[in-house]
Amino acid sequence: MSTTQLDALENEQAAENIQASEQNDGKVLGKATIIIRRFFRNIPAAVGLVIFLLVCLFAIFGPLFTKWEVAELDFVNTASRPMEGHPLGTNIAGADMLAQLVQGTRISLVIGLVVGLSSAFIAAIYGCVAAYNQGRWIEKVLMAFLELMILAPSFLIIAIMANGRGGSWILLMFLLVVFGWMGPARLVRGLSSSLIDREFVKAARYMGVPPFKIVMRHLMPNIASQVVLSATMGIWSAILSEVTFSFLGIGVKLPDTSLGLLIGQSSDALQAYPWMFWEPVIMLLLITGPLSLINDGLRDAFDPTSASSGKAKKKK
Repeated sequence: MSTTQLDALENEQAAENIQASEQNDGKVLGKATIIIRRFFRNIPAAVGLVIFLLVCLFAIFGPLFTKWEVAELDFVNTASRPMEGHPLGTNIAGADMLAQLVQGTRISLVIGLVVGLSSAFIAAIYGCVAAYNQGRWIEKVLMAFLELMILAPSFLIIAIMANGRGGSWILLMFLLVVFGWMGPARLVRGLSSSLIDREFVKAARYMGVPPFKIVMRHLMPNIASQVVLSATMGIWSAILSEVTFSFLGIGVKLPDTSLGLLIGQSSDALQAYPWMFWEPVIMLLLITGPLSLINDGLRDAFDPTSASSGKAKKKK
């Protein structure tokens, strides 16, 4: 037997042992509880979640740690290194970098969370409705529209529309939602299609259960794991998209600020004023890195034969 086969068998046995141990003392745990336990057995994922939550707290309560407003300028200390009164220094105009970083982090996080969660929700509903109407004209229309949206030059459309409206971050967020749901929707449709011929769905149809209830009670719960993973990756992707557009000067613009705008404004002065560049870059890494760890941890938690489950058992 090969090493790969041995590892697969060992992971399967470890997963079975974990599931058995989770039901000890006559207590049968709910599925959500089991998934949460598996997630927190993955140390990198748990650390990633803590870091991400700390970043969110920084974006919310950061203004409490600086007396400067975002648009307030200190004409005495322009382009200053970290100092008393300006713990992260100031930019070329004299704006406090801590206040700028808090505001930029907040807007980037809001864009990421709204786009990621909204896109996953739209994809779940759209994909399930298309799968439920498999073989009917409704599915053909929905899938034709989906393919049309996928083929559309989304980057160009977003760049033109966002730039033409003065760089509103709310408009950018809306456009990212409009063009961010198609990939997950196609995946959800494929997964849901495999459930349509299952006995429990056929029984619900035979009993006259309304289509909406079938979608919400029988299809959605069975694809919930993929929806959650799509949401976390959607948040990650949306934040990077905002950074890309703003860095190129076609996303968020003054008087608003974001991580992408801060990086773009300071990139030309990297050699002379490195703190202006590295502070938003480090904050971006503190967001995207933990999100990747969280996504990996969730994927392992939803999969009982995952590597992290096996490692968790070995440590016992």
